[in-house]
Amino acid sequence: MGQPTPWTSGSGACDDLGMFLKTHRVRKDGKLHIYYSLCESLRVSRSRVTQRRVLHLGELNTTQLDRWQRSIETIHEDGQRYQMRLFTDREGQAPAAEDVAEVILSSLVVRRPRRFGECWIGCKLWEELGLREFWEAALAEDRGQLPWAKVVELLAVNRLCAPRSELSIHEKWFGQTAMDLLLDSDARVAEKDRLYRCLDRLLAHKEALEQHLAAKWRDLFGAEFDVLLYDLTSTYFEGEAVEVDKARRGYSRDHRPDCLQLLLAVIVTTEGFPLSYELLAGNVRDEGTLDGALEAIERKYGPARRIWVFDRGVVSEANLQTLRERGGSYVVGTPRSQLKQYEKQLLDGDWQDISAEVRVQLLSEGSETFVLARSVARAKKEAAMRARQVRGLMRDLICLRRSIRRGTIKQPDKILMRIGRLQERWPRAWPYLQVRWQEGRLSWRWDRPALRLAALRDGAYLLRTNLAAHTPAALWKLYVQLTEVESVFRALKTDLAIRPIWHWVGPRVEAHVMVAFLGYCLWVCLKHKLKSVAPSLTPWQLLDQFGRIVQVEVWFKLRAGGAICLPRITQPEPAQALLLHQLGWQLPEQPPPRIYKDQVPDVWTT
Repeated sequence: MGQPTPWTSGSGACDDLGMFLKTHRVRKDGKLHIYYSLCESLRVSRSRVTQRRVLHLGELNTTQLDRWQRSIETIHEDGQRYQMRLFTDREGQAPAAEDVAEVILSSLVVRRPRRFGECWIGCKLWEELGLREFWEAALAEDRGQLPWAKVVELLAVNRLCAPRSELSIHEKWFGQTAMDLLLDSDARVAEKDRLYRCLDRLLAHKEALEQHLAAKWRDLFGAEFDVLLYDLTSTYFEGEAVEVDKARRGYSRDHRPDCLQLLLAVIVTTEGFPLSYELLAGNVRDEGTLDGALEAIERKYGPARRIWVFDRGVVSEANLQTLRERGGSYVVGTPRSQLKQYEKQLLDGDWQDISAEVRVQLLSEGSETFVLARSVARAKKEAAMRARQVRGLMRDLICLRRSIRRGTIKQPDKILMRIGRLQERWPRAWPYLQVRWQEGRLSWRWDRPALRLAALRDGAYLLRTNLAAHTPAALWKLYVQLTEVESVFRALKTDLAIRPIWHWVGPRVEAHVMVAFLGYCLWVCLKHKLKSVAPSLTPWQLLDQFGRIVQVEVWFKLRAGGAICLPRITQPEPAQALLLHQLGWQLPEQPPPRIYKDQVPDVWTT
């Protein structure tokens, strides 16, 4: 277990005694894993000290561990400077006479606390991705009272930190944050009509934006675009959306078949960097979307021999033939129904272990190779899911039969309705059951051969590829990287709140998705910056930590008359200072004071 490194010391209750790295040893699958967390010691009484975990860092390599230890030592040595910066930005220099003002300490008032930390993180990422310069150049011809680039930045930072509607940004969120300081603007930047008019100006720059971001992913993180992951999801509307041509009803991944929806097709790299996206009508079938994606990628980035990875929903013979004609390669999933053709191989095929959890075998058929894979963890999960469905259906059938025997339910039509509800409630188990209702008697029989065959297919995947010089392990690794696309959808829907869509004008709906796309670009940039620091740190954890840094106004009355206002950013706590040190960032200098001699704001009234 790690030893504490003292931070400060004191004798009062709840004193901060020190921060240190703590080790956690976990043995899993016969292998020892060492995880680290950043903890602090807190004195809660004269005789008791407790430890509080601040951040879970995960498994650290030697370089990362040394960096964290050096950061703790550096911040500890530099602790006094962090405290002194609260009151002066020119440490060690004697103040000039004109900089000295006598204040009445008893008149101290602290007011207007506003969220600063996570908004500053968003603006910092916006700047590092070069989006400020991009939008200033793209929207330079659209003149207005305020630069439109600042409005775009406001919308994107809001989508990252606290996703809200444009109306909510105008009425609530902007006034609760320090975005006016970060954007060097006033409240006009968040006027309701200006926010909506900004959406109308975004779509014309979509392709240029995607090309700009692709160059940034390459420059900042060394991203490669040889392997592309493609998948689709849906997002739904609240309302009728009568003016949105693409709003249709279709297969809803959001489990909202009652709502109109759009399809969102996303192309990302294997590291999760977004390369392009397209909005499609809500009733388009998945396999009908690939041609448009291929044309968009070739139009923006030129033709090249790329490897495409997508799931079984997009697979069709026509799509695979199109890829072969364009000189592309693919690793794709196939419908589970095709596993029936490989029952013999599932039973006694020539399996190869590529890891402790996955076994594969290659089946060559002409110019293509089929990869039959079985995941032990997935097999256990699927077996447990089916067992739960079978047990639940059996229990409900027994209860229904008892009700019939007791005479609680007598009418045949009501009995049939109850049976129909069971079919709806337990859809995974129903295909293995044969139910009979005859002469007032309910009976059933399980299809045991079908259950045994389903158990045989548990955890099995059938992949299809035209790559010849790849090992089974490499092909499997390519396919499972589709989880990166799933993480994109999860972030868009959960953290960035792309759904539901409230807009009812077609172009603004597409602009809403574009703002969510910009928010995700900030999210994935932060995710990969944290990945180099500690693998278990997430963007949400960082935003939560820095959300505690606020900006306040400190007011004093002056002895000579008038008042002075000191806008001040609260100093980072130890954990926040460590994160700043690891990322190589520094909080901005404190804003200059404001002195009022003639017209003094009446801030001392209650």
